[in-house]
Amino acid sequence: MSDKKGSSRRGFFGQINHYDENGNKIGESRPSFWGGFDEYDSSGRKIGKSRPGLFGEMKHYDNSGNKTGETWRGFFGELKHYDESGKKKGHSTPGLFGDWKDYDD
Repeated sequence: MSDKKGSSRRGFFGQINHYDENGNKIGESRPSFWGGFDEYDSSGRKIGKSRPGLFGEMKHYDNSGNKTGETWRGFFGELKHYDESGKKKGHSTPGLFGDWKDYDD
């Protein structure tokens, strides 16, 4: 069974704000000039980046350029999250208002 671990909502300037299961902001993804997003923690420190892959996936990297995982879009619009070794670690389902509900697997 999946446990809800938070949510993500689009902000006013195109960023995606990330919240934990208690509604506390834990970070944000800001659109990058190069495509994808630059990732920041709740203090505003850059912690990594996400860049589009060749097959529609989003590849995630830390500040040193090490791959930390991937996200793939599912058949019904859900997002499936994998760690750096390819093991599924969670998923996100779209909400009615452009938000996402995040779950652990």
